[in-house]
Amino acid sequence: MVLALLKRDLALATRAGGGFGLAVAFFLILCALVPFGVGPDTGALRPIGPGILWVGALLACLLSLDRIFALDHEDGSMDLLATAPIPLEGVVAVKALAHWITSGLPLIVAAPVFGLLLHLPGAATPWLIASLLVGTPALSMLGAFGAAITVGLRRGGLLLSLLVLPLYIPTLIFGTEVVRRGAEGGDPATPMLFLAGITAGVIALVPFAAAAALRVNLR
Repeated sequence: MVLALLKRDLALATRAGGGFGLAVAFFLILCALVPFGVGPDTGALRPIGPGILWVGALLACLLSLDRIFALDHEDGSMDLLATAPIPLEGVVAVKALAHWITSGLPLIVAAPVFGLLLHLPGAATPWLIASLLVGTPALSMLGAFGAAITVGLRRGGLLLSLLVLPLYIPTLIFGTEVVRRGAEGGDPATPMLFLAGITAGVIALVPFAAAAALRVNLR
């Protein structure tokens, strides 16, 4: 049941235009535009590179959040999922995982290449990959919570962004700090532990909150 739901959501995400290429294309455009705005000077780009990469990943994850539950709500599948053998909390977790696979995972693969556009030091690349690998699941799970609250609302995409962006700030802060310390030769262990703690807490708690929001919207 869980694997079938995951395969279905991956197929829907790809067909609906929220597939593997959309987030990467947005990420590339952002990383390519920053040198035009700031200038190609290495001294100007290198200090802001970690922040730009993490902001780009965060915004790229926002692109397809409104479709996590919208398609199921439109075709009536959400009512069936609410009565399925798998708990609604499990449905939320599976849909967040599908979003991470189609949005977060491609960003992790592409981030080292895009880091070259911002003159990110080679020593920071492993920490960039590690921070995105640890932090982006929290972005998808928090996005699922926002999507559960706004499902069924007209023009809910803007409201979803307003709800989710403040929740993304701790992940953004510690993710950027990991990469910055890695670039400067410091010890990124402390911000990495905070980042992992945030992700673990989000994965443990948010599915219950999102499921409760879905039950309210289904009444």
